[in-house]
Amino acid sequence: MKKAEIVKSMNGFLSKTSFQLKKHSPEILVVAGVIGVVTSAVMACKATTKVGEILDKTKEDVETIHKCEADESVKERYSSEDAQKDLAIVYVQTGMKFAKLYGPSVILGALSITSILASNNILRKRNVALSAAYAAIDKGFKEYRSRVIERFGEEVDRELKYNLKAKKFDETVIDEETGKEKKVKKNGFVVSPADISGYARFFEKYTQDEDGNSILNPRWESNNEYNLMFIKAQERYANDLLKAKKRVFLNEVYEMLGLPRTKAGQIVGWVYNPENSKGDNYIDFGLYSDNLSYSDYVNGFDQAILLDFNVDGNIWDLM
Repeated sequence: MKKAEIVKSMNGFLSKTSFQLKKHSPEILVVAGVIGVVTSAVMACKATTKVGEILDKTKEDVETIHKCEADESVKERYSSEDAQKDLAIVYVQTGMKFAKLYGPSVILGALSITSILASNNILRKRNVALSAAYAAIDKGFKEYRSRVIERFGEEVDRELKYNLKAKKFDETVIDEETGKEKKVKKNGFVVSPADISGYARFFEKYTQDEDGNSILNPRWESNNEYNLMFIKAQERYANDLLKAKKRVFLNEVYEMLGLPRTKAGQIVGWVYNPENSKGDNYIDFGLYSDNLSYSDYVNGFDQAILLDFNVDGNIWDLM
């Protein structure tokens, strides 16, 4: 019984260890490759210190052969053909000495480069698999949203997407009859920053990066109308950039708005190809008139505006 448990435990340990090695194989191969390249360079430098001895010995043998060939007293016993054969033997032996001297460093260097290339190949295959998985999820989500819009309309789709909560607001207005200010109840929705999409961002004075650090937005101003004008101008510029470059990454748009870059922003974005459209062929910041965050921002009620970008998906797959 104990033996079976030990075997089972060992199998589990070996399986787990094997998986961890496979998981971290790219890093292991790169580190091994770098160490191997450095070691092969050191070995080659060390071998070079012995090159002089080999060359001196070769030079001495060649001079001896030429001297014997030129000696008239041994002309009958040592012909020019014999000298050529001996020279060939000397050169072959010298080549073998060099091969033996530099062989280990060359082999180690070749294996090290192969290790680095193998690491890159593994990462490339994993990236392809991740891209395929992302494309499948993105396609499924878009199809789901299209079905929701078709059955329930865009308003319900937005409520579900942002987890909007109905709420009543007090708004101060001017009474047309009396000319005095009065407070009226206004129905609206509120959205939590935790419920927005992975690409959406709030344009506000302080924003957060992926590590949760609070960062001052250098593009933000205390004047709502100015900020809104700036956002619309950046949206137009982003579309001009898309038409000119044929592709724009999400991180490029983030930088236009003073927002921190993200890991996903290095991959997703927009492509422009009117002849073979794979996306919207335009960049939209989500500034629609019935967007609560947008309307409240224009009216001066809120100091933050929700921007939801219509990214096409993984640019590397779309290009």
